[in-house]
Amino acid sequence: MTQDEELWIPLVDDEPISALVAEIQQEHPEMAELVASPRRLLAFRTFAYIRVGLVLGELLFEDEIEPYDGSAAWVEALLANPVHRQALTNELRTTAEEIATDSRYADDEPLGPDEGARERFREFARKKLGPE
Repeated sequence: MTQDEELWIPLVDDEPISALVAEIQQEHPEMAELVASPRRLLAFRTFAYIRVGLVLGELLFEDEIEPYDGSAAWVEALLANPVHRQALTNELRTTAEEIATDSRYADDEPLGPDEGARERFREFARKKLGPE
């Protein structure tokens, strides 16, 4: 097994925290740009899940939420407050920025094709498919 194969430890992507991280990441695409390599993305997700969990725990203790009545989970109740959602967004942005500036990832190749490969594909598609 190579070092790269060992890197892709499966992460649980169907958990509430991972869904929340993915949702905030979609709302803020600049975060994805900061962690656009396999190793950076793995580090980001790992630390993001931990840090979001910690922030949610802090918010749960700091904020008075209504007792559970079956209508919404405590996380949803917390995130109904825009200040709390912004706190999570800030934590994720900080995590992405720290990973983006970490020298251990300086030589990482970006995820997906580079702009040159994309342009070659566009040219190939134009030749094969003809004008639109």
